[in-house]
Amino acid sequence: MNIAIVGVGLIGGSIGIRLKETNFCDKIIGVEKNESNQRKALELGLVDEILPLEEALKRCKIIVLTVPVDAILKLLPNILDQVTDQVVIDMGSTKTNILALIAEHPHRGRYVAAHPMAGTEYSGPEAAIPHLFKDKVMVYVEAFKSDEDAFELADALTDQLAMKTSFMNADEHDMHTAYVSHISHLTSFALALTVLEKEKSQGRIFELAGSGFQSTVRLAKSSPDMWTPIFKQNRSNVLEVLEEHINQLKDLYDKLESEDYDGLHKLIKRSNKIKRIIK
Repeated sequence: MNIAIVGVGLIGGSIGIRLKETNFCDKIIGVEKNESNQRKALELGLVDEILPLEEALKRCKIIVLTVPVDAILKLLPNILDQVTDQVVIDMGSTKTNILALIAEHPHRGRYVAAHPMAGTEYSGPEAAIPHLFKDKVMVYVEAFKSDEDAFELADALTDQLAMKTSFMNADEHDMHTAYVSHISHLTSFALALTVLEKEKSQGRIFELAGSGFQSTVRLAKSSPDMWTPIFKQNRSNVLEVLEEHINQLKDLYDKLESEDYDGLHKLIKRSNKIKRIIK
């Protein structure tokens, strides 16, 4: 069995490394439009071969889409037009628009919507690591609409990645990811922009940057090519969580401005309840 990975970056490359370790398939074929990434993927051994998409579809049983979500929207209908018994797995970070697009496609059953809740702030083939997915969660979205054999093959791949599983509908998935993933990136981007703006007048500001700052702002190194489409496709949920985040920042600002330190203490103490969720 051959597997095609469309988009050999952090996610696609890490899948390739892991599947080579487990000998899950005979050959891993990369589909990658960026020539530099093609060379790196081959040099790093993330894939065995690079082929055009049309050729990869003919030779592979499983097609894994790990490109940005706007690219998935463009590619997926055409890919489903060409499949017979193959399985197409989309690993994008948003699902509502993608699922709506192919809802009535005659080959809808050969498609599995999945989202690995794993990643780093780095991108490209050189960012790929062997155990990126270990003990993380693979979210299946509207799995009941996939053919049974298609889902079983996708789930077998998830087992190879040593992941846990969760099941959601599209709206639920996109709302939850806005709150636990997308807002984290927006906050990090905003903090980076804030500090970079101050650096213009206070050039030595980064001399004091310790581990706390680095851990908070590290997501600001994430690729705009990936995250702009995510924010676009999940716009309504992201705006909702961003509005609430702005309200919380305003509350903190007001307490500090009015020197209401008891109120500030209460807000910070209330925030400490996050320890019930994150150990």
